Amino acid sequence: MRPAAKDASAAGLPRGILPLVAVDLTRVSIAEGVRAALSTAAIVALNEWLVWPPLMQAALAALFTCLCDPGGPFRRRLPAILCFGVLGALTTMGFGMLRAAPLPVVVPVVCLGIFCAQFARVFGQAAQQVGNLLTVVQVLALMRSFPDLPTMLAYGGAFWAGSLWAALLTLVIWRVHPFLPARRAVAAAFRAMAALTGDLHDLLQQDARDEAMWDAHARTQRRAVREAIERARDAVLATVRARGPVSARAAQTAIRLEAADQMFGALVALSELLAARRDQAMDAAAARLLRLLRPLLGLIAHGIETDAVARLPRLERAAAGIAAIADAAPPLRGVAEAIAERLRVVANLAAPEGWTFGAPESETLRQALRRTVTRARANFDWQSEVLRHALRAAVAAAPALAVTLRWPTSYGHWLTIMLVMTMQPYVAITFVRALERVAGTLAGGLVAAGLAALCTTPLSIAVALFPLAVLAFALRPTSFALFMACLTPLVVLLSELGRPGESELVIAAMRGLYVAIGSGLAVLAVLLLWPSWEPGRLGGELRAAILAHAAYAQAEIGALLGEVADAEVQRARRGAGIASNNLESCLHRSLLEPRSAGAALSAALTVDAALRRMAGRITALQLEPAPARDPEAWRGWRTWIAAAAARLAEGAADLPPRPRLPEQDPLADALTRIARQMEVSAVALARAA
Repeated sequence: MRPAAKDASAAGLPRGILPLVAVDLTRVSIAEGVRAALSTAAIVALNEWLVWPPLMQAALAALFTCLCDPGGPFRRRLPAILCFGVLGALTTMGFGMLRAAPLPVVVPVVCLGIFCAQFARVFGQAAQQVGNLLTVVQVLALMRSFPDLPTMLAYGGAFWAGSLWAALLTLVIWRVHPFLPARRAVAAAFRAMAALTGDLHDLLQQDARDEAMWDAHARTQRRAVREAIERARDAVLATVRARGPVSARAAQTAIRLEAADQMFGALVALSELLAARRDQAMDAAAARLLRLLRPLLGLIAHGIETDAVARLPRLERAAAGIAAIADAAPPLRGVAEAIAERLRVVANLAAPEGWTFGAPESETLRQALRRTVTRARANFDWQSEVLRHALRAAVAAAPALAVTLRWPTSYGHWLTIMLVMTMQPYVAITFVRALERVAGTLAGGLVAAGLAALCTTPLSIAVALFPLAVLAFALRPTSFALFMACLTPLVVLLSELGRPGESELVIAAMRGLYVAIGSGLAVLAVLLLWPSWEPGRLGGELRAAILAHAAYAQAEIGALLGEVADAEVQRARRGAGIASNNLESCLHRSLLEPRSAGAALSAALTVDAALRRMAGRITALQLEPAPARDPEAWRGWRTWIAAAAARLAEGAADLPPRPRLPEQDPLADALTRIARQMEVSAVALARAA
């Protein structure tokens, strides 16, 4: 597929259209497809036996629950899935009762619901998926009028039960680990470094070391490590393209890989130092360092692969021990300290179950609620892309809702659904999504027409649903157009089961018509309602996020010194939050582009994750207020953060030397962690440049 993408680019087509031809079949997940198909097909089969209409609502809920599953560890997936099940059931009942109200009441309430569902993306990828699907549930609920309270409760309960069944299947019975290939690839990079470390240690034990031996070591071991790191980088990028970068797992994996790359650079520098000069004391110190480091790298690799790496005391002690070894050989001090710092980076990355993204690990429920409210309030600003997108979706949906509710048809709800689901925060991405949706729907309509001739009974339709669901969910990570091509016949057959006697050809034709109209209206809406243009934004958003977080850190230090008011700190935190959200939105859009931008994208992912962790440490300073000891040292760090951020914003790797830490200050550790994240970001940006 690469030649096609290259030719399209050369022909002058917009880069955003290239995802249509850049299909990566290595990301097919058959296990996810079979699991999602089973969750839906089991309920459809049960309905064939019981013939109870609310069961089709349960089947739809199971399908949507599988779609909103963000993947990753149990603790991260459970809230999203359970939240969708509960909110979906309440929405089904509430909006079903709302349908009987006058049109001037229904349309504003539904538009408010769409606004809230679309604004939920401010809380990350999982919330965005839940919000998108709740938008669909809201519109579908309006298409059904409940004659009495028992019927309403039956449909709401069926939705909740179907979602609960899908949650049980995905979380307990059949768990899929989407980040496992990326974790294995990163673990392989650490194992390759362990092999390099062992080979370098063995080389030091040779009495007669000549240039050829050092060349052989560099040629074989360094090449193996570099290849392992690049394979890991490809695996991580492929995974976050499918799952999204705004998650704890994605950030954790990106920073681990960056730590591995930077530790590899330190090991290369160490080998060059040892090859350049023969010094008995330095060789002995290096041998002790390598002897200590090799098993640690193996331990890290095993922990990453098994998902068991936490804040291991052994890693903390080893980092201190490696740094202390340099005291016996001053020429090794810089290398040893670099290796120790990268070990601390890995040690500080707790398993995802114990890491709250962008917040201190010890955050309480009250603090989490306060952080959530603060983040939402910070994005009620016209500069927030999420706010503009949510408002645009609500405004554009209003006339579509008014028309389809005033003159209802069997499939008129598809117009509003396609309009809102096609619409994206940016013009270019909306255009791409519209083309993908229309092309996939037309192809899926042809498949549905073919199946219509073969599946003439409810049982045969139920049987055909299973392979269609397998294909749809298996191909979802590879291409949105392919996903739509498989999802369309699935929806058509489900609709036919819900409305016996309807022609599949009519259903497919109506779906294609509404998809085309809705997608066209979505493109028109983003062109007319506060359009946002994408090209060249990633670098600017990255610089803005770096400077905003530095301003937040400076304001917080000023507050500790009693020189800055709380209101200014809140403004700085708000600015950092908006900048991070805008950067993450830009990353989502960039993930749709071809892999040719992999170096810059990988660096941006690393910086985004580092900034989030940096923000968490700054927040910890505010949540644990204490009088600043040694004010001069704190002022020195405030100046250093400003200077380092300016260098980072320029893409430079040579940050100023760290100033001295405040003496006997329990908060000084936060400064070290902030500096560590900035230094990790500097190396990542320099490599991309």
